[in-house]
Amino acid sequence: MKIYINEIQQLIPHRDPFLFVDSCEILIPGEHGKSLKLFKKDEYFFKGHFPNNPIVPGVIIIEAMAQTAGIVVSYKLREFKEKSVLFMSVNKAKFRKPILPNEEVSIEVKFLNSVRDVYKFEGICFKEGVKVSEAEFSAMITYK
Repeated sequence: MKIYINEIQQLIPHRDPFLFVDSCEILIPGEHGKSLKLFKKDEYFFKGHFPNNPIVPGVIIIEAMAQTAGIVVSYKLREFKEKSVLFMSVNKAKFRKPILPNEEVSIEVKFLNSVRDVYKFEGICFKEGVKVSEAEFSAMITYK
């Protein structure tokens, strides 16, 4: 199932300028999904990273992976309206090629394991079919 901004905003609390997912395809709820993000040339961070050679910061790429995983998990848990997905850790992050203004990135996340309410995922970013970054990360789901 493919979802867009309105549905994404019902699943995670992120909003502009800190929402880094334009659409998300839920392949297996809670376990596997793919998202797309077009990094437009007027994104706020390009002004300072770097003025004469703008590239998407690595932390933004990791955040896009984490948001994708948050969407995938939250989609499975959508009956719980009062929940939060809290980023906990990142490991094995690698940045192979830069992402430039006006480039679209495909982000694929896969569930690795969970212990209680802590979920661990693997994320890979692709640009034109070429792997540009990857990481493992974990997040905690909290319920109110």
